[in-house]
Amino acid sequence: MLQIQLKEFPVLATNRLILRQICEIDFMEFYWLRNSDVVMQYIQLPKFKEEEEAKQKIRDLINICNKNEGFHWAITLRTDPTLIGWILLKDIDLTNHRAEIGYLLHPDFWRKGIVQEAILAVIDFSFTTLQLHSLEAHVHPENIASFKLLEKVGFVKEAHFKENFYFEGNFLDTAVYSLLKSRFNSNILR
Repeated sequence: MLQIQLKEFPVLATNRLILRQICEIDFMEFYWLRNSDVVMQYIQLPKFKEEEEAKQKIRDLINICNKNEGFHWAITLRTDPTLIGWILLKDIDLTNHRAEIGYLLHPDFWRKGIVQEAILAVIDFSFTTLQLHSLEAHVHPENIASFKLLEKVGFVKEAHFKENFYFEGNFLDTAVYSLLKSRFNSNILR
């Protein structure tokens, strides 16, 4: 069985980005993003009713990271430490060496290659440092931009589940994309 025993949170750097641990100083940006109708259009998570909920959620995410049960990175520019989005690894399956990747970005930074850059850093970390065998992403079936992004970095559509997810009174579909370590082209990082 796979074991994850990192002593410090893994900060990842790319040409334009620093992916650092999300922390309480990020709560205003975190709160805004999670409550934005535009940002959350294809993400089924409840909105925060008050700022304290965002602070508590961040504390919960830090606790998950501290136990090496998941990783929640704040996406920041190298030139500005303000959170502009986040990317995560969750539901780490140690038996099957698999985890789910997810991401979210402020609309001011859409279509600039930022999420692609962050995803590639997290993929490299997942396969190199964590020694995972595969990654999966659960995507709303109408989120075409996310499909294209995942396919661009090597993910393939693995499944389309009909009405498998209940959210706010509705049953919703889920598309599942996956990437095997053996199929990842590490040259894309260069």
